[in-house]
Amino acid sequence: MTDATRQFIEKTITDHPIVLFMKGTGQFPQCGFSGKAIQLLKTCGATAVATVNVLDDADIRQGIKDYSQWPTIPQLYIKGEFIGGSDIMSEMFESGELQELVKSTQE
Repeated sequence: MTDATRQFIEKTITDHPIVLFMKGTGQFPQCGFSGKAIQLLKTCGATAVATVNVLDDADIRQGIKDYSQWPTIPQLYIKGEFIGGSDIMSEMFESGELQELVKSTQE
């Protein structure tokens, strides 16, 4: 991964309380998993989700996988911490954990 890619990822997850690296945008997800992830966040009451469309930049698409050591997209970061993909988000939503994390960013 290039230094520029690493710096972009680190700045993005530092500057925004909730960041979703996804395929497409929050308004127009371009895969089912990304669509599910953004919907879960909205259902949790997230109002300010920064999204990064990995389809716009191959370096970011691969770089985020390397950065998190997680092989799939989407990837959720809350308060700079890697949370996981849509399956983990679904499990956390079912347990109420995702709602608490989202709420903690809005206090």
